[in-house]
Amino acid sequence: MRRDQYEVGGGTVIAYGHYGRPFLVFPSEQGRAWDFEANGMIDGVRGLLEDGRVKLYCVDSLDADSWSNKSIPLEERAHRHGVYESWILGDVLPSIHADCGGPTEVATLGCSLGAFHAVLFGLRRADLFPLAVGMSGNYDPATWHGWGDRGEAAYFTNPTDFVPNLHGDHLDWLRDRLSLLLVVGQGQWEDTTGSLSSTRHFAQLAQSKGLRCELDVWGHDVPHDWPSWRAQLAHHLPRFC
Repeated sequence: MRRDQYEVGGGTVIAYGHYGRPFLVFPSEQGRAWDFEANGMIDGVRGLLEDGRVKLYCVDSLDADSWSNKSIPLEERAHRHGVYESWILGDVLPSIHADCGGPTEVATLGCSLGAFHAVLFGLRRADLFPLAVGMSGNYDPATWHGWGDRGEAAYFTNPTDFVPNLHGDHLDWLRDRLSLLLVVGQGQWEDTTGSLSSTRHFAQLAQSKGLRCELDVWGHDVPHDWPSWRAQLAHHLPRFC
């Protein structure tokens, strides 16, 4: 299996596979680009990679400076997320396009806080990312020990805030353009992280707006942990490539 690691714009990208549908992969909270490989996620879909059905582009997070930094107010965390968004759109995405031989649609996926990133990028830039797969995500940053006054930055980076207010031509476009898959277990830590309740709630919000949003809830023996995400990825990824 082909594996290429490179630095782009000050962050690490690791590409797995030689051909196939490109997926931009976000790590769990404060994770690095190699976390998917280190936790068996790549091995779980190795057949798809070797068969040329999919390419995975795993990236670093910037969570330690943004969403995970509880010492700063939520609005500032959201502004710092903007730096990460600029890196993804201005550096990472062009490198993916170059590797794929030109501009192409890219799907997103992630687990835990990475699921939030995957879904947020899909919602904000469905023109670039028309499919988002989130596993065990919490889609309401206001619940992440958020404090301080909340302004536009916090609002437009919180899907639980802005999705209920989508309307008009933009909503119609999103209905036609974007597909979401939200997966979550009911086992250990899915409740304490807020992932189970948030995933259910956000899926209901998205569906109420007519967005294509599939909810897949796994059993009480499925915890918020890498073995669960390996099984979920291996189960769902073949559908999309």
